[in-house]
Amino acid sequence: MMGAEASGSGPALPELMREAETSLLECKVCFERFGHRQQRRPRNLPCGHVVCLACVAALAHPRTLALECPFCRRACRGSDTSDCLPVLHLLELLGSTLRQAPAPHRVPACCSGTLTCHQAFGGWGTLVNPTGLALCPKTGRVVVVHDGKRRVKIFDSGGGCAHQFGEKGDAAQEIRYPLDVAVTNDCHVVVTDAGDRSIKVFDFFGQIKVVIGGQFSLPWGVETTPQNGVVVTDAEAGSLHLLDVDFPEGVLRKTERLQAHLRSPRAVAVSGLTGAIAVLERPLTLGPGTCSTTVKVFSASMQLIGQVDTFGLSLFFPYEITASAVTFDHQGNVIVADTSSHAVLCLGKPEEFPVLKPIITHGLSHPVALTFTKENSLLVLDSATHSIKVFRVDWG
Repeated sequence: MMGAEASGSGPALPELMREAETSLLECKVCFERFGHRQQRRPRNLPCGHVVCLACVAALAHPRTLALECPFCRRACRGSDTSDCLPVLHLLELLGSTLRQAPAPHRVPACCSGTLTCHQAFGGWGTLVNPTGLALCPKTGRVVVVHDGKRRVKIFDSGGGCAHQFGEKGDAAQEIRYPLDVAVTNDCHVVVTDAGDRSIKVFDFFGQIKVVIGGQFSLPWGVETTPQNGVVVTDAEAGSLHLLDVDFPEGVLRKTERLQAHLRSPRAVAVSGLTGAIAVLERPLTLGPGTCSTTVKVFSASMQLIGQVDTFGLSLFFPYEITASAVTFDHQGNVIVADTSSHAVLCLGKPEEFPVLKPIITHGLSHPVALTFTKENSLLVLDSATHSIKVFRVDWG
């Protein structure tokens, strides 16, 4: 009996170790692993966030030692920090196991895709823990939501910051915790705010147009349709909604629930070619086992036309795939970001699922959002490097 329990818990251990290593045992500023040696020793800031000692030294003023927490922006002094004992104890408990743990899976070199990175912009300080990415269809400018003092940042085609807005705060017109962003055909910026569970619409210059609250448990992914509607996932309610908004007047005309009984839907994408809608489900796992993700694709009339999950993909590929973002290319293929292998994969057209083809295998750390430009370049938001990376597409 004990042997059965041990063997049953075995597959969950590597996943648990990996989650501990990436979520708890590395500095979220420099992404170096914590250690007992002085430079990478984990330090508590007075606000409770943890960074390594090297980053405390880098962020603090050389004379006054004043610094600002890179996550919550609270002011403190470098001398007010202290060792984070829980992380140090965890390092002691897991240290030998982590040293023996296998390296994360990478896509084999023979499967290398046809996209190469030719530009990157943003970076730490310009962006802070970015979560969502969108492209303005008229201007071609890139819109990103992140954890900075101004939550919405707009970049021009050269990667320079053209404009920013959306003050961090608790007022209705301010943004508490943005999760995703979309831009409408008439250049309105739509943000899902998990802080007050609302949808907030701004014009392209940052003036608030409408706040849609009280209708969602946890609005997460957002995208626009070819008809200028707004599609929103509700991760807690397990639903998908279509909003009809008069953007110039700032009036919500209608809300329609397109799907219910989804399992923690997060990212959403709409095909400009067919109007199909792809939803990425990522349900929480309470028991032993790995985190499962599912990609579901619905037709424009909301008929399920394609579905694939982590288990199904494992039959075609020799490693676990954890999808974190989804989009469509200009041919109607479904493209997903995979945080397990730091890659981007093409799943093919929904009716052909899954035709698995890696298209980006190098140059990414933690991809969380994807979108294609009119010129058929792929923009990837990499939260680990706090940057947008531009890949040229050559489908051959």
